[in-house]
Amino acid sequence: MSAHEPADAVTKAAAVLEEAARTGVPCAPVRSLLPEADIEAAYAVQRLHVERGITAGRRLVGRKIGLTSPAVQRQLGVDQPDFGALFADMAVPEGQPIAPGRLLQPKVEAEVALVLGTDLPQHDPTVADLLRATAFALPALEIVDSRIADWD
Repeated sequence: MSAHEPADAVTKAAAVLEEAARTGVPCAPVRSLLPEADIEAAYAVQRLHVERGITAGRRLVGRKIGLTSPAVQRQLGVDQPDFGALFADMAVPEGQPIAPGRLLQPKVEAEVALVLGTDLPQHDPTVADLLRATAFALPALEIVDSRIADWD
């Protein structure tokens, strides 16, 4: 594989996912476009998505950590949590409806949201850093959605 192929694969995977979001038509899994079992390539797709969102004027307001439970990790065949970005336009105020057609395959999960009063250190924050930075916690509902066809 040449040095530019992984970047090309990341760009192509991001384009497929963006097209699914734009059209509202789920796509085939993009893992076949990336080097096999390459989590760094998958996160590169996510970073590109975030960069493009910010360039388009979206405002990054938070981060998400999922699959933190070892039991859920075992159930899904993974061995670590996953991480994501939260944009302001992803939030739905309490009591407000979600526009029909906005989501492709929604599922709802109960979550705990930590609202930070200060930023975390950029590299390797500890649990103590998180506790010091947390202003408060509150219940939240996460609407999990996927652009991938037949996602379960």
